[in-house]
Amino acid sequence: MSHGPRSGLAAVSSALLAMSRHLEVRDVLKTITASARELLDAQYAALGVPDDHGGFAQFVVDGVSEEQWKAIGPLPRQHGILASMLHEARSERLADVRKDPRFEGWPKAHPDLIDFLGLPIRDGDEVIGALFLANKNCEKPEGGCGFTADDEELLGILAQHAAIALTNARLYERSRELTIAEERSRLAHELHDAVSQKLFSLRLTAQAAARLVDRDPSRAKGELHQVAVLAAEAADELRAAVVELRPAALDEDGLVATLRTQVQVLDRAHTARVTFACHGVKALPASQEEAVLRVAQEALHNALRHSGADHVDVTLDRRGGGAVLRVTDDGRGFDPQAVRRAGRHLGLVSMRDRSSGAGGTLTVESVPGKGTTIEMEVPGG
Repeated sequence: MSHGPRSGLAAVSSALLAMSRHLEVRDVLKTITASARELLDAQYAALGVPDDHGGFAQFVVDGVSEEQWKAIGPLPRQHGILASMLHEARSERLADVRKDPRFEGWPKAHPDLIDFLGLPIRDGDEVIGALFLANKNCEKPEGGCGFTADDEELLGILAQHAAIALTNARLYERSRELTIAEERSRLAHELHDAVSQKLFSLRLTAQAAARLVDRDPSRAKGELHQVAVLAAEAADELRAAVVELRPAALDEDGLVATLRTQVQVLDRAHTARVTFACHGVKALPASQEEAVLRVAQEALHNALRHSGADHVDVTLDRRGGGAVLRVTDDGRGFDPQAVRRAGRHLGLVSMRDRSSGAGGTLTVESVPGKGTTIEMEVPGG
């Protein structure tokens, strides 16, 4: 083992404990990758979760800055050595990955990888990921690999526990999604029952009033008064339903954790890279937290469905006693002067209404061909 027995055991224990602390899939992937790089003292580490279309549903790196990652470009495809690990389910230890006949090159901004150690992460017979390290921080033997057989064995142990942690995280997220779906179904059913009954009574009463207008105006007046009462009750039912539809995750986890989770889900579901960063934000009044979440959701929907962006960045920063939300994309943008047409298409009117309703402000910056930034500020409590 490349570390001494004592330090090696402590490092393995630390890595396994770190993996077990997380329940979100993206957090587990990051922890596995960082733990592997630290444990085997490598310059770079990466973990890819394959999709069913020759690419990767998720790809996490460690040892590469955010700027470098953006410059590298799109996620890698399942080709070359990565494909071999995934399809043949075997480990790879190479002195110089660039000299391997399966090597197909990498983008210009990609760091130069030399010695390489990689292996698949398996759940039973299914390969659920590929974990690899590059550029061992040590003196390399002439023409040899810095990674040793002991390193390969250690990474294999880590990969086995990584498979358990990743499977548990996936089960947790699926359970949570099912819970959310069941709650939405329940609320929809209750909303339909409550409001439809009121509207049915409202319609019958209005019809009765219409029949009485000519022959009994005083009774018609009474029926119209009842119409007003029923309409008010229906409005109250709707308001109560809207309050209950406040995202449960906001009450359970707070704004920051809820936003982070939603961004992680969108990052997995779309080809664009979606990131989230938060700096010093404290709890906000409930109405403001919900408004910020809804505006973020609308802005993310626009960026991912309409802008053609490769990168979407969500940031939440403290400002005074409140917070500032920014959703920035590098998509096609639009002309802000065409505000009436763009506002309706992109939900800007709805976002402005939510912002002002929470006592906040909304600004939109966009240039055709240069992306869009939606910024919302709320004052806090």
